[in-house]
Amino acid sequence: MKKNIVAVMMGSMLLTGCAQQNQDEVNTFDYTVEQFADLQILRYQVHGFDELPLKQKELVYYLQEAALQGRDILFDQNGKYNLIIRKMLETVYQDYQGDRTDSNFVNLETYLKRVWFSNGIHHHYASDKFIPGFTPEFFKAALQSVDVSKLPLAEGETLDALCDEVFPVMFNPTVMAKRVNQADGEDLVLTSAANYYDGVTQKEAEDFYHAMKNPNDTMPVMFGMNSRLVKENGKVQEKVWKSGGLYGQAIDKIIYWLEKAVGVAENNEQKAVIEKMIQFYKDGDLKTFDEYAILWVKDLDSRVDYVNGFTESYGDPLGMKASWESIVNFKDLVSTKRTETISNHAQWFEDHSPVDKRFKKEEVKGVSAKVITAAILAGDLYPSTAIGINLPNSNWIRSAHGSKSVTIGNLTDAYNKAAHGNGFSDEFVYSEVEKGYLEKYGDLTGDLHTDLHECLGHGSGQLLPGVDPDALKAYGSTIEEARADLFGLYYLPDAKMVELGLTPDADAYKAEYYSYMMNGLMTQLVRIELGNNVEEAHMRNRQLIAKWAFEQGAAENVVELAKKDGKTYVKVNDYEKLRALFGRLLNEIQRIKSEGDFEAARQMVETYAVKVDPELHKEVLARYEKLHLAPYKGFINPVYTAETDADGNITDVKISYEEGYAEQMLRYSKDYATLPYRN
Repeated sequence: MKKNIVAVMMGSMLLTGCAQQNQDEVNTFDYTVEQFADLQILRYQVHGFDELPLKQKELVYYLQEAALQGRDILFDQNGKYNLIIRKMLETVYQDYQGDRTDSNFVNLETYLKRVWFSNGIHHHYASDKFIPGFTPEFFKAALQSVDVSKLPLAEGETLDALCDEVFPVMFNPTVMAKRVNQADGEDLVLTSAANYYDGVTQKEAEDFYHAMKNPNDTMPVMFGMNSRLVKENGKVQEKVWKSGGLYGQAIDKIIYWLEKAVGVAENNEQKAVIEKMIQFYKDGDLKTFDEYAILWVKDLDSRVDYVNGFTESYGDPLGMKASWESIVNFKDLVSTKRTETISNHAQWFEDHSPVDKRFKKEEVKGVSAKVITAAILAGDLYPSTAIGINLPNSNWIRSAHGSKSVTIGNLTDAYNKAAHGNGFSDEFVYSEVEKGYLEKYGDLTGDLHTDLHECLGHGSGQLLPGVDPDALKAYGSTIEEARADLFGLYYLPDAKMVELGLTPDADAYKAEYYSYMMNGLMTQLVRIELGNNVEEAHMRNRQLIAKWAFEQGAAENVVELAKKDGKTYVKVNDYEKLRALFGRLLNEIQRIKSEGDFEAARQMVETYAVKVDPELHKEVLARYEKLHLAPYKGFINPVYTAETDADGNITDVKISYEEGYAEQMLRYSKDYATLPYRN
């Protein structure tokens, strides 16, 4: 599971999570790259990389190459035409000889930049297809003007045939309209453009995997996570993503760089982890993946770490199949002391949570937490990324072996620096009282909430015996994120936080409570178009919590939507009662999860998490527009260059931050084009 940044517009209120940098470095580094559509592109610094020993630098270098080799996998997972469309757009962008100031070409450039950012033609967060601002006629004429050999034509295919096939996907708003459809009552598989199923219905998919499950298996694999489910000759079957199978061309290149990483592993434990991942990529066996996950959880001594593979299931409307992603990182030794304090007391937090004793773990095992410095982002973590991660996702492995939780310190640092003085709080925060809480405590409590969410929230609780981990189906991701968020929210005000030295006083939590309620009730609405409902799991989670607490506390006016100078603001009137409400909701959400109560999950999500007040939405959008901010942010990566001696041995690895957004994307498309256009 991963925690997305709560709201990028609150970035200046987030803790940096990394060691103090040299002031000259802070003042001179340019975090902002460019802004277009609803997106802002940022850079991040890899603090401390230059001080790593050569062997660790070499390890980072090999792992980041393995990360970049998987880029095309995610593009194809997000939609079967994405690689074709990207190539068509890039060819025109690079070779077009016409008027590049014409509005059609300018709009094509913006569209291409959005495709790069979203790893496809659907919005990375809202999941809606974005429609080009240029005409089909212009695009066809532009395609006719470039070298046809550079276009993604199948053998014997004409340009006209290619356009006839692809143009409806690009220009018709009704064709493949949503990457992930979550609308209640619809066939979520048939109405989702994500390329995880082909020719099968939702019922066929659910029946296929239900038949594979053994309710008595105490160590079940996560069925379906590394395959496409297809119907061929009337038979439903899996096409596994592995070497020699689907996506094999990309996976073989990932394996090549992972094998190089084995040679410079920090210790035998890390070596075993990488070797087991290679084995999984070769055999595609989900039991092998579980063996890898157990080894990975137990490797706590290595400073350099990585995620590489089919990981999170948010992109699958059924919440089973995993998007490909990678992050290479190393431990921030200073900031990790904070997360270690939390993880060392995991049993206390579990024992004192306000949930039914039946749903608590009697013994919390293997909870580890650290603050990391990201060295490279890839796949479903690039350009848009998480600020916290807790893995593995297997429930039984969490229970028996534990999990790893990370807060990505240098990314929150970059968000902070880029958002400084953006005017958001002046527009949306109710009064100087709340601003005071945010200025004094916002950085600290924002990061602590992430820590608690990832380290303890996802790792807390247990399923009752015999409960299917996939029982909540399409609602599973929202319920799980709500559970983790609520765990963190409940504990932030606790006296234990002050006792452990994690918060300075009993008022600190009010900063996160206020920002969370403001975001869940109002400000996250800047991320969706007027008239749309909430679709994305993290947004649904935040609205569910905030709206439920707002409505349940209405009789006592715990939280109100107050009017001031003709504008709407969130105002928290009783923080202690708000905590009690969070505790009540945590208890119910944990019950739903532990019992696999699908109907209760559906009712909870559909009642509180989906629908939007159109008048409030309109107001929020109008106020936000005046700030000229982008509601979504993402990153480009630094560039790593290996220096070698005459024998080809790496003598040093240099890092640079000069590459631009389009420059990086075009280089990646050239150097890491690992898959056919059709898969």
